[in-house]
Amino acid sequence: MLVDFDGPVCDVFGGRSAAVAERLVEVVARRDPALAAELAGVGDPVEVVRRVHAEDAGLGCEVEEALTAAEVAAVEVAGDPTPGAVAVLEGARDAGRRIAVVGDTSAACMRAFLDRHGLSSYVLHVVGRPERQPELTKPNPYPLITAAEQLGLDVTLCALIGDSVTDVRAAHAVGAVAVGYADGPDRRQALVDAGAEAVVGEMRVIAEAMPAPSD
Repeated sequence: MLVDFDGPVCDVFGGRSAAVAERLVEVVARRDPALAAELAGVGDPVEVVRRVHAEDAGLGCEVEEALTAAEVAAVEVAGDPTPGAVAVLEGARDAGRRIAVVGDTSAACMRAFLDRHGLSSYVLHVVGRPERQPELTKPNPYPLITAAEQLGLDVTLCALIGDSVTDVRAAHAVGAVAVGYADGPDRRQALVDAGAEAVVGEMRVIAEAMPAPSD
């Protein structure tokens, strides 16, 4: 089982992603004001990194490092895991599922949060944003392929729990099942329209669907 980190497990920036993206654009502005102007209004920090890398790899690395630092700092003060997330991890482990956490967030951020909340023992592998290769973030299926390989599984036998259209696209690109987690009606409709095999409004629903451990 593959679980996307930001959303299903943790709300990394607590609804402040646009503010983080703005700070990254400020980093760009110190070196390339014209590029910064093109990025004005981009609210996704990973998209900022992706676009800067495409124009200037050196500056892209600087911006990526700033994002990683912001992510790690954010999870140090973040609240509890997403309601129901711990139950999903516990249920999957008890049912004998192999679990990997994947995402466009840095692996350092993911590990810090999992360690802080005592969840690392549930997760066999963590596959975060590929360093210096933001083009491999979702919807590119690279994180899913890598996680499946590390788990020793055929990726087509995996299910990804994710909260974005890019999660659904990444899963379907490699023949995996996409289970959508939607915390609101707009997100739910977007996941349905993207073709997610199932969409739930609460993570606990997934936990309740886990098979009971065999005796």
